[in-house]
Amino acid sequence: MKLNKITDLLDETLDIQAFKADSSLNGLQVEGSGEVHKVTLSVDACEAAIREAKSWGSQLLIVHHGIFWNKMEPVTGILANRIRLLLLNGISLYAAHLPLDCHPTLGNNARIASMLGLESSSSFGEYAGVEIGRCGTLARSVSAKTFAAKIRRIFGGPVNSLLFGKKQIRKIGIVSGGGASLLQAAALARCDALLTGETSHSSYHVARENRINLFFAGHYATETPGVRALGSFLEEKLGLRTRFTDIPTGL
Repeated sequence: MKLNKITDLLDETLDIQAFKADSSLNGLQVEGSGEVHKVTLSVDACEAAIREAKSWGSQLLIVHHGIFWNKMEPVTGILANRIRLLLLNGISLYAAHLPLDCHPTLGNNARIASMLGLESSSSFGEYAGVEIGRCGTLARSVSAKTFAAKIRRIFGGPVNSLLFGKKQIRKIGIVSGGGASLLQAAALARCDALLTGETSHSSYHVARENRINLFFAGHYATETPGVRALGSFLEEKLGLRTRFTDIPTGL
């Protein structure tokens, strides 16, 4: 299948053009082979992911965290090594950062909301000009301890928490990755709790003074659901063979 057919579908589905303020260069970052038969998906465009794509015979690697951010950098060191590995093996690289965080069905936050069984979820929390979070309600109120246990079952890892809000929680805000900066937005949306990935010292007093509960399930862990969903989407829409490569950082 032609590479441009896949990237055109991704660009349109994820509405790449709506995220010009994102720090990531979203879309096709490196062009390798023009023909694609296999697609590898991973959270990070690290050397390990590129080598996994090579070993599986992929011509396209799709990631959440690409290799081009913010400003132009000299192509040296690990950046040069990653680009060299891609081009020498005919592997294209496609990145979707904020577009994949906040997509209403395929996004990390939407997928987590579904995994938690949240009802009537909607967007909240403006970042880079776009509302990237999702908030919704559980079928019934649960204790913070019960909710933390559910998060652990879903992601299979440790959950840290700052419990300054209601003892029984129902309305949940979700912002995957490093989303603690949207804690104030979650409070304004009257969420009982915010679930994000990465812990933040500066969030302690914001959570305490807003009397809201804050749960951290890991930056990496909370950004795998959308990447996995994107693979299933490509299989269904284009009949492509895809594989998710799990390279957890523990953070």
